[in-house]
Amino acid sequence: MTDAPTLLRAGKVRDIYRWQEETWLVATDRISAFDVILPQPIPGKGTLLTSISRHWFETLPEARPHHVLGFDVPAGVPSPEIYAGRLTRCRTAQPLTVECVVRGYLAGSAWDEYKKKGSAWGRPLPKYLIEAGLLPEPIFTPTTKAEQGHDLPLTDEAAEQQLGSSTFRQVRERSLSLYNAARNRAEKAGIILADTKFEFGTDKKGNLLLIDELLTPDSSRFWPSDLWQPGQTPPSFDKQFVRDYLTSLKEWNHQPPAPSLPASVIQGTLDRYREACRRITGSEPTLPKP
Repeated sequence: MTDAPTLLRAGKVRDIYRWQEETWLVATDRISAFDVILPQPIPGKGTLLTSISRHWFETLPEARPHHVLGFDVPAGVPSPEIYAGRLTRCRTAQPLTVECVVRGYLAGSAWDEYKKKGSAWGRPLPKYLIEAGLLPEPIFTPTTKAEQGHDLPLTDEAAEQQLGSSTFRQVRERSLSLYNAARNRAEKAGIILADTKFEFGTDKKGNLLLIDELLTPDSSRFWPSDLWQPGQTPPSFDKQFVRDYLTSLKEWNHQPPAPSLPASVIQGTLDRYREACRRITGSEPTLPKP
């Protein structure tokens, strides 16, 4: 029997542990919306997200170098059922202070800004674009990395000032390369990768590593290709289903405590995560019985 991992932090949806010289990311079934943790989990969500992230880390060459050491629970760890199917074992890295968002389609907050200003996060765009339309080329739109509350948009100049010119160029180039490779792969699975968020960090030697989760419905906007129609918001394989329900509740002001989710919303959300996993990985992990 080896030592038990030490819980360092319980995040909104993931728990972070220290085990020997490794950092462990454990995806829970918790779900948050509008930066508030909802009272009910989505059963099996953590297992599905880990399966999707594992697929990308193991099969996408552009993801290297990254922080992942493995996904299996080492022999002798107490209570292995806590981590099984939800674990990403990682090299310890110091996260950069900037999150790297790449957008290939005009959606979400970028569409809201475009309607008002003709730009996406301060970046001018052509006048002919429509909602959910393909951008002329993918754009890199970095953000702050807020411990609490919402991440805020950064100009390239502000991000470069935070990171330094060399690091900024590296993360921008890697982010765009990753997005293009993943978008091409996702298209073959019947999924449009509208936008996504990458995170990077440095190891003890200063090497730049791709870290955190990768190309999951929690960090990406996935649309089914067969239902995509420019000019309107397509359905998505993520928690937008939950957000839409919560937005319909006029009495909730997006502050804790969050309202309870009906069983139909929980199941509908799970169905979307399961379909994303099936399309991307070609299979679906065995989920615990509710």
